Amino acid sequence: MRYSSNFAKTLKNAPADAETTNARLLQQAGFVDQLMAGVYSYLPLGLRVLRKIENIVREEMNTLGANEVLMPILHPKAIWEATGAWNNVDVLFKLQSRTGNEYAIGQSEEEVVTPLVMQRAQSYKQYPLAVYQIHWKYRDELRAKSGIMRGREFFMKDMYSFHTTQEDFERFYQNAKEAYLRIFSRLGLTAKVTEASGGNFSEKISYEFEVLTDAGEDVVYYCDACDFCVEDEIAKQKPGDTCPRCSKDVLHEAKAAEVGNVFDLGKKYGKDFDLSYTDEQGEKQYPIMGCYGIGISRVMGVIVEKYNDEKGMMWPKSVAPFAVHLVSIVGKNVDGTVAATAERLYDDLVVVGVEVLWDDREDVSAGAKFADADLIGIPLRLVVSEKTLAESEVEWKERSASEASRVSLAEIIEKVRSFQL
Repeated sequence: MRYSSNFAKTLKNAPADAETTNARLLQQAGFVDQLMAGVYSYLPLGLRVLRKIENIVREEMNTLGANEVLMPILHPKAIWEATGAWNNVDVLFKLQSRTGNEYAIGQSEEEVVTPLVMQRAQSYKQYPLAVYQIHWKYRDELRAKSGIMRGREFFMKDMYSFHTTQEDFERFYQNAKEAYLRIFSRLGLTAKVTEASGGNFSEKISYEFEVLTDAGEDVVYYCDACDFCVEDEIAKQKPGDTCPRCSKDVLHEAKAAEVGNVFDLGKKYGKDFDLSYTDEQGEKQYPIMGCYGIGISRVMGVIVEKYNDEKGMMWPKSVAPFAVHLVSIVGKNVDGTVAATAERLYDDLVVVGVEVLWDDREDVSAGAKFADADLIGIPLRLVVSEKTLAESEVEWKERSASEASRVSLAEIIEKVRSFQL
């Protein structure tokens, strides 16, 4: 991508009302644009990051054998009344059509997915099964805050599993947990599996996947000696108490951001809709359901909160909008060799499958280009200038490194290919 063709350039200053790091940097770097509180447009660079997170999540959900679907956002009132959620979910957006019919705008999909699946899975032989979607969700938050980490409109993966026994649900949950941990690892995040309240979804304890960060809205108590972690609101112990799981360390307190969750829904939704399957004895049974969420746009915000410095963002390779930020410094080069060499390098990298953002602007100073590169945060910056060409070289600067080095033009392609692996 040529940066000159990107309409969403960096801003000189961050928005004055940006309260968090992700809100400030994502807007200033031209990744997102805030339409109103809690609602954002994703600009070309931001959309590339969102899609990369989405694809990692999709790959891991497919390894579980789940079927991907796409469900409606607009829901009839009746299905929310059937589960008792129409009057009990305070964040539910509601609207009325010109015909007088009332609707909900989806904040979760249990009311849609249960009849969708159960009308088609009426024999025990069709179980277990799981479906998922990656779609937009809407919640009437009283105060949308924390940038894209808590919005009224957000991008989410939600999966729903159906089982004939509690043991089978637990088996699938364990597989899903491992898939979640792989996802967060691939995204450059360390997530703690945290015991939490079931909230509106379940009376049972749920599990949240929390990333420790000062930008988080949750408070957790965790043990460094094992993987025990619990939300403060349901904890029986306090910070400084001995870990109840391993007894090898005391509990520590930290702020954390939720990036995923798992709920054991039991048999509630099948019963609510009176949709069942027939077991081996020919008896009517309701399935045990689980739901599994990952906030994809929220994860994007958490990554920014975890990977940044005073100059800007520092994207992990797996989700960076591009692998390489190529900068051409034309300066007083009147014979066109700098631009021609940069364009040739750009084309050669693209041909071998390297994603490149080329800052080809000729009316912008070198200092401004370097500042933009640091702000945008692509893992590798390559610079072509008269100075580097005098030695048949390219300047090599990794975003996480303090110093730059030189690489010969003859070796640059292979070195870049090795770097992005």
